[in-house]
Amino acid sequence: MVVPSLKVGGMERVMSVLAGYFCMKKELQVHLILYGKIPELFYEVPDNLCVHKPVTIFNNKLRFIYTIGRLFYLRQSVKKINPDSVLSFGEYWNSFVLLALWGLPIPIYISDRCSPEKKFGMIQDILRKWLYPRSKGVIAQTKIAKSIYDSQFKNDNICIIGNPIHLRSASETNPKKENIVLTIGRLIESKNHDKLIELFCNINHPDWKLVIVGGDALRQNNMIRLNKLISSLNAESKIILTGYRNDLYRLYQKSKIFAFTSYSEGFPNVIGEAMEAGLPVVSFDCIAGPSEMITDGEDGYLIPVGNYGLFRERLEQLMVDASLCKKIGSKARKSIQKFSLENIGAKYYNFIIAN
Repeated sequence: MVVPSLKVGGMERVMSVLAGYFCMKKELQVHLILYGKIPELFYEVPDNLCVHKPVTIFNNKLRFIYTIGRLFYLRQSVKKINPDSVLSFGEYWNSFVLLALWGLPIPIYISDRCSPEKKFGMIQDILRKWLYPRSKGVIAQTKIAKSIYDSQFKNDNICIIGNPIHLRSASETNPKKENIVLTIGRLIESKNHDKLIELFCNINHPDWKLVIVGGDALRQNNMIRLNKLISSLNAESKIILTGYRNDLYRLYQKSKIFAFTSYSEGFPNVIGEAMEAGLPVVSFDCIAGPSEMITDGEDGYLIPVGNYGLFRERLEQLMVDASLCKKIGSKARKSIQKFSLENIGAKYYNFIIAN
């Protein structure tokens, strides 16, 4: 398993969960190679996972030289391990991995973890079209992603596998609930946290709070901007920015509703985790992900992207109707089981190991 790092993020979280699944297989020896600028480990990994990290510190002033160094580090590490297969995550990094391992007689499986409509620029597009067909297989997270990849890449081994939805303590019975609307995601513009804050402030239910979990990313520094917005709306008592948290399951279990206003996703893990915790989800129906998990009006609500009026209506409907909230949350917990770690892990196993 190769990935730049296991820092905070959806891609990294999925990799750590899958590592745990594979490490439970007694017939497997599992290695994780971190090769990015900062190869950190935020997520817990099993004791029997063999973790490899470069010993040199990446010098950004000599970026090109150190990038080549990382490429050779990855190649030499894989040659030394001599695995039966390699699994790589990362839309910007899969091409790097395929270049680093060029010519080695080892099957390489790759998966992008972003919106399938994302634009990468001319150089990345050329590399992807040239290199992706040379992988042993491509893992698409959704049906729409597969349809787009089928037209983009000449690889006849593209498989659809969603993300494993796995919460350590989601089985806790009768957790104490609070009037909390929860949302989780990096504080980046595409998540539309500012619009959600404004929308929530326009709902006149002072006994409810909006909790936003996530930290700054992509050098956008939105934490300061969002705090200023909250202050300008005199909403400090009803809207909370927590930063990054490593106890998400506790927040899921004490919340009542999950809101998701992102307009670009690959497969948002947080929607599935909220559903597994029994929360009704109100989500924009962005290009990939939410519609694979939510059946509108049955186990959650799908809202056309940008329709904040309908989003507010559905959110307020759940806030005032406790029985509806419980009914939809219960259906969500059942329907999301198709993405359980056991089911998704088995699909990965069959595709990259038993194939």
